[in-house]
Amino acid sequence: MKRHTRAAVLASVLAVAAGLLSACSFSMADAICGSGEYPVMTVGGTGGACVKNGEAAPKGTTRYPEGKVPQHVGDKWDTYWESHTVNEHGKTVPVP
Repeated sequence: MKRHTRAAVLASVLAVAAGLLSACSFSMADAICGSGEYPVMTVGGTGGACVKNGEAAPKGTTRYPEGKVPQHVGDKWDTYWESHTVNEHGKTVPVP
C-alpha cells in the first residue's frame, strides 16, 4: 500500500472514531439525570435534583407529573418547567 493511501485510510478511521465518540458523549452529557436515576422538582420553585431509582423523593420535592418529565437539557418539558412549578396541592401553576 502506498504511503499516501495508508495516511488517507488512517485519517478516515480516526475521523469515524472521533465522530462516534463525540456522538456518545453528547447524548450522555445532556441527559437530565444519569442511568439509574429519576428527576424530581422543587415544590413551589424551579429547582430540581436526581434521585436514585427505588428511593423516595426528598422532602420539599416531588416527581414531575406523568407525561411531563424532562429527559434532556433544553427539551420541551425542561423548558416548560423553567416557568411553571407544582404547588403544595400538586397543581401545576406558573412560577410566582
